[in-house]
Amino acid sequence: MTDTRLLKLHRLIDSIGNMAMTMLHNLMLVIIAVATVWSAFGEFAHIFLGEAAPTLKDILLLFIYLEVLAMVGIYFRTHRLPVRYLVYIAITALTRILVVDVKTMSTEAIMVFTGAILILTLAVLVLKFGSARYPSHPPTE
Repeated sequence: MTDTRLLKLHRLIDSIGNMAMTMLHNLMLVIIAVATVWSAFGEFAHIFLGEAAPTLKDILLLFIYLEVLAMVGIYFRTHRLPVRYLVYIAITALTRILVVDVKTMSTEAIMVFTGAILILTLAVLVLKFGSARYPSHPPTE
């Protein structure tokens, strides 16, 4: 084979590989979105069909579902993974644990969770500053 044919073959294989990975990536995102919606509907059913009023624990869990869906939606619109949303989800999850279990937690555990939330909040500030100061360019296709 000549160098030209090898180069064309390499480009074809590269193109097929990129397309396959994009399709798998999008499929996984759809599966994550469907699983999140399914879980959210289960939580709604628990809230509305349950005898007790919804608790702060339930509401914070719904916020986590909302943030996951927002992250998936942003990825489909921009083809970029919004890292800040992952940090928001982590903050919400830690806050949920802290709020729900605060009466049974030791002082040390409360301090660890509070410190983790503070560190994640600072991480959001760093990410926002970094994206404002050093904006990225859209990916080339």
